[in-house]
This record gives sequence, C-alpha cells and structure tokens, in this order.
Amino acid sequence: MVFSLFAARLVQLQGVDPGQYAAMAAAAGTRTLTLPAQRGEIFDRFGEPLADSVEGRAVIANPAETTDDAPAVAAFLARELGVDYTTTLRKLRVKGSQFQYIARHVPATKADDVLAAAKAQSDDVDGFKGLFTQRDPIRIYPAHDVAANVLGFVGEPSKKADVEAGRTYQAYGGLEEAFNKALSGKDGEERYEFGAGDTRLPLGNNTTVAPVDGQDITTTIDRDLQWYAQRTLRQAVIGAKARSGIAIVMDTQTGELLTLADYPTFDAEDPASAHKSDRQARSLNLAYEPGSVEKVLTMAALLDEGKVTPRTKLLVPGQLDRQDRPIKDHWEHGLIKLTLAGVLAKSSNIGTVLAADRFGSGELRSYLEKFGLGAVSGVGLGGETRGSIPEGPAWTSQVGDRIAFGQSLSVNAVQMAAAVNTIANGGVRVDPTLIRGEATRDDGTRVGTDVSTTRRVVSEEAARQTTKMMQLVVDPEDGVAPAAQVPGYSVAGKTGTAQRVGTCVVDGVKQGCYDGTVTVSFAGFAPAENPRFTVYVALQAPTVAGAGGGATAGPVFSKIMGQALQRYSVPESTAPGKKYPVEW
Repeated sequence: MVFSLFAARLVQLQGVDPGQYAAMAAAAGTRTLTLPAQRGEIFDRFGEPLADSVEGRAVIANPAETTDDAPAVAAFLARELGVDYTTTLRKLRVKGSQFQYIARHVPATKADDVLAAAKAQSDDVDGFKGLFTQRDPIRIYPAHDVAANVLGFVGEPSKKADVEAGRTYQAYGGLEEAFNKALSGKDGEERYEFGAGDTRLPLGNNTTVAPVDGQDITTTIDRDLQWYAQRTLRQAVIGAKARSGIAIVMDTQTGELLTLADYPTFDAEDPASAHKSDRQARSLNLAYEPGSVEKVLTMAALLDEGKVTPRTKLLVPGQLDRQDRPIKDHWEHGLIKLTLAGVLAKSSNIGTVLAADRFGSGELRSYLEKFGLGAVSGVGLGGETRGSIPEGPAWTSQVGDRIAFGQSLSVNAVQMAAAVNTIANGGVRVDPTLIRGEATRDDGTRVGTDVSTTRRVVSEEAARQTTKMMQLVVDPEDGVAPAAQVPGYSVAGKTGTAQRVGTCVVDGVKQGCYDGTVTVSFAGFAPAENPRFTVYVALQAPTVAGAGGGATAGPVFSKIMGQALQRYSVPESTAPGKKYPVEW
C-alpha cells in the first residue's frame, strides 16, 4: 500500500497523470537527434578569429504530423526561410519518416521566430504541427576575404549518407578541409520517445551521448598584415593587367608564414560568387618557372663549393651560342667584363651560365633539392604541387644551362620563398610553417612549428657573400631593381622574369609550349645585415608595357616589406658596408 502511494505520488511529481500518459504513449515513437559538435575555431597568430562558429538552429519537420497541411506548411516555410517550395513539400510528405531537415544553419533568433509564427498560421489552436528545431552552429568568417585561400570554407553536406546522418558541414579546400577531422570533433546523439503533439515522454526511454567539440587551430598568419598584403597585391595585379598574383611574408628565423596572399581571391562568407580557380591557394597549387630569382640559388651553390668568389671575373658576350638555341640577356650589349657580383646585380643569363659551367655532374640539382625544390613544403594544405626538376637523361647540358637562370624547372611560391629565406637565415633552411604548435591533418600528417625541421644547405660564409651580392640588385647605380628599396632599411633581393608555359597546337596535337606571357617576381629580405622577414611577390602574365621583376613586382615587395618591418618595430639599418665591384 505504501509502495503504491509512493508510485502514484512520483507520477504526480513528474507532472503527468497516468491517464494522460497512456494516451500519449499510444501515439508514441522514438526519435534520434544528432547533437552537433562545436566546430573548432581558426585563429591568427594573435588570437584574432579567422573562422568561428555562432549559435544556429536546424529547422526540422516530422512528416507524420505535417502531411495533412503540407501545401500550406511548405508555402509558409518557403516564404519565411527561403527554401525551395517543391523540395520542402516532398519532405513534409515522406512516408514512414518522423525527421526531415528543412533548413540548416539558420540564425537562432530567426529560427525561433519562424517556429513562433508557425503556431499562428493555422485555424488549429496549436498552429502548424510537426515543426521543431535543434542546435546547428553556423560557420562564419569575420574577415571575409582575408586569408580565404588559406582557410577554405564549409558548406552543406552533399552526400546522402552525410545528410541523413545529420553531418553539420562539408569542408572545401584550405585548412577547413585539410584538418576537417580535428576541427569537426565528434557529434553526439540524443534518443527519446515522444507522443501525440510531438511531446517528449518524460518517463520514456531517453538517452544522451554528449558531443565532443572540435579542436581550435592557431595559424602563423598575421590577419592585419595579410589584409594589407592582399590589398597591395590586388592593386598591383589590376594595375599590371595581370592574371593573378601571390605575396608571401615569412619570418626569417622561424619559417612562420605571416601572409599567403592571393589575388583574385574570394569571400569565404560567399564562396559561390567566385570562380573555382579563385578559391585555391595559388601560393601552393600553382607551378611555374621561377626565372632569375633562381640565380640566387645557383650563385650560393657555386660559392659554397668554392668554385667562385663574388669577385670572379667573367667575360660576358652579347649572345652565347649553345647546342639547341642561343642564350641572350634582357638587354642588348657587346662583350662586357662583369664580376660574379655584377652578373647577379645585372641579372645576366649569359654570365650565370658561364659561371655554372664550373658545376660537376649533378651538383646543381643536388643543391636545388637541398633548398627544397621538387618537394612539397609540408605546410599542411592539400593540393600542393611539388614542381619539377628534370632528372636523369632529361637533364641535358642545354636544360642545365636554362635551369641555372631559372627556366626549364618549376616551383610553387612557398618553395621559392623558403629557398631564398635559406640565404637570409645564414644558409640554414627552415621549414615553412602555417600552424602554430602542432595539428594533425586528416591523412595523419603532423605539421606545425613544433615539428618543423632545419638543415644546413650552404655555409654561413656563402650565404653572407650571396647576401652582399643581392644588395647590389636594388642599388640605384649598379642594380636593376631600385624600386624594391625600403626607406630606412638595407634590402637584399633578386628579380625574376620567366616565360610561362601554356598550351599550343602543333600539327593538330596539343602540347606544352611557351605561350608568350611571363611571370614577373621579386624575392628579398631585410634588414640585409640582420634579416627579420623574407618577402616574395609573383605576378602572372602582366600585359602592361615594360612589366618586369624590378619594375612591377619590386614596388609591391617594397610596400609589403616596409609595412612588415614597421608593424614589428624592426630597427632601421645602420650605414651600408663596402660594396662588391660589378665590373673589372
């Protein structure tokens, strides 16, 4: 008797009369809901959000209750949520289903307002039945296009299994895709019994497995410097009437990438408005011939091997006839007397080839590999091109000549920036990094500053001599790129202008060939006597008259480098030292 009274009292305390509960249970069903994990945030180096998640709702229908009023409910939802009427009508009538997503990632206040309005849309006292919501976070990109090519974006799940399982997002490109598992976390699940009126049965079989939120990722990107680099690059690409451009800022000592700027780019909040090619990271995905910036690597290797000095004397003719084609310089000249330093300052292809004749078999290729060419950089983004360095029989003497001055091989921009940064870092290559600390890609690869490596490529003395030669490149008297100077700071740099490979039709067959366009670039570091940053700028296919590495990419380098040095309060340079002679 006591037990019966206790049980009866317990039911009353639950707020459910036994008779009412029986009626509810008669129409009961079991529902399983996905409890979305909070997606991890992506931050810049200072903790500023690049990708974040805010509170949202999924609007869901129970077709068992919406079928009778389906046309009216579909019209209402199409009007209030902007969903397709026909698709919604079909979902509202699915037989045997008690759960259909109508809209995902709806702002919480809007979803709540829509459900409140639904209750007033019918002659029935309860309004439209069978609509409810659940938590469904919304991914946002507060800075819109800033670092969008690095971040990637997320969209609605497209695979049927993912939709039915309630997956929150599908990741597309960039960090969002490469680290999707870590960022996603693990969704939870709630299973409960419900009765008539979609009422949860308080004494039903209810179970909950809590979600595990995703991991946050902190990048090496400086959001404000990235913004500046993108705007400066945009102005340059438009002004040069080029197809695209890239601008990279790298911390000389740590290899951290402060910017990976692309133009054209896209707004991560509205990726559908951009062409697919503009949603990729060209700094890693685009392979191209680097041109004369590569001469820095050739000279450093020759100096490291002890085959030359900066004062090595070279007789440079106006044209050098080699096996398959003559080699020329970018300016007309007769026989001139240049030192090795002068060859770099003037960017002489002929002088570079004559110096490179001192290499033994396979030596230059070995150095290029040590500099990191021909291998992925390992920063963590997907789709990175390795570029290519000819090997074996493909490395003929003619090909070797062209490689010495930056043609007949291909690179990506991060590879080239890291290679030049090796000289800035005293001859030690440091892995370029995009992640602060450590993170694990979906393929299991661990990347980040905590796992980056270094290796010596050339001696400290070879790097010092190469740096002094590179300073001549921006010298207004001796060099070809005075426009790359940064007021108050000594700059060591190198221009690049390279033919671009396109597609030609020969005898009705498509094949690769130089298409008449060029890549113009400038790579350098500052302050030259104690480098803090390495900056690399490359513009693809500029069409304005006089476009070149010094005239077109040099000023972009100057602006971005100047901004970086000022932003990080780098002391100005002291008086320059004695220059190497350029002629003899």
